[in-house]
Amino acid sequence: MSAPTGRRRAIAKALTALLPLAPYADMEKIRADAGSVHMKTLPPTIAVWLATIAHVRHVHTDYEKLLAEGYDRDSARFFVIEQTNIVLTRWRATRLLGADEEE
Repeated sequence: MSAPTGRRRAIAKALTALLPLAPYADMEKIRADAGSVHMKTLPPTIAVWLATIAHVRHVHTDYEKLLAEGYDRDSARFFVIEQTNIVLTRWRATRLLGADEEE
C-alpha cells in the first residue's frame, strides 16, 4: 500500500531538496522505497535519506560485490562510503555520508 497523499508530497519535497540532479529512474526508486511500509514511522526527510543511501549503495557502488567476496555488512558499507559520496556529489546532494554514520 502506498503512502497517503500528504506523506507522498512530503517525500517528493524532501527528495527534490536532497537530490536536485538525481536521474529520474533513481529518484523514482528512492521515492518508492521512502514511501514503503517499513519507513512509515520515520519523518519524510529521514526516510528519503535512508532510502537514498541504500539505493546508491546497492546500485551505484561495489557493495554487493564486496558482500559476495565475503566482507561483512559493516566492512562493505565502510569501503563504499567514498563511492556513495561521489554519486551524491554528482547528484548535487545537500548532504553526504559520514564515515561514522549509523543507519
